[in-house]
Amino acid sequence: MKYKIVPVTPFQQNCTVMWCEKTLKAVVVDPGGDVHKIVNLLETEKLILEKILLTHAHIDHAGGTAELAILKNVPIEGPHKDDQFWIEGLDQQSAMFGFPKVSNFVPNRWLNDGDQIRFGEVVLEVLHCPGHTPGHVIFYNADEKLAQVGDVIFQGSIGRTDFPRGNHQDLIRSIKEKLFVLGDDIRFIPGHGPMSTLGAERKHNPFVADHRG
Repeated sequence: MKYKIVPVTPFQQNCTVMWCEKTLKAVVVDPGGDVHKIVNLLETEKLILEKILLTHAHIDHAGGTAELAILKNVPIEGPHKDDQFWIEGLDQQSAMFGFPKVSNFVPNRWLNDGDQIRFGEVVLEVLHCPGHTPGHVIFYNADEKLAQVGDVIFQGSIGRTDFPRGNHQDLIRSIKEKLFVLGDDIRFIPGHGPMSTLGAERKHNPFVADHRG
């Protein structure tokens, strides 16, 4: 599997394009906006977009979803259904944060813990990791030891929980019981900022490091 990160929106959200090297079949994770940048990468790499994946439904992660899905005629998978209210409120989110007006959508498939996503010869495991939003999911590829974690955890920080239906204790539990158990050598792509490893965050992240108990 190969991947490239495309920072989009004024929030510089890490939209991620992942693809199977053998078949060139691809997925786009969290197309928050700037759809032309995403399409340019797909065309440059000669990729065949199969589906759009969403970690959660905040505007900077989901704002370009409907536009890209219509443009490429592909299905939308994710997040977990507990984020439906965020999708239904995309218009309000775009107005609140000064984003261009966006179209609502209904995912073709809501995702649950333990689900799998396939494109070409690549398999992504789905982990439901609530806290930042109630329906947040992450995507994990065991072969590459790589995860796309959205806004669950960042290098040196964790996701906000002060938005509607955010929950700090749920977030900490998701990180420690769902992510850290994957192994210290797992690299992760966060929703914003640089990549890190779960091991580095276990040692140094002030919010969830082992020494915090």
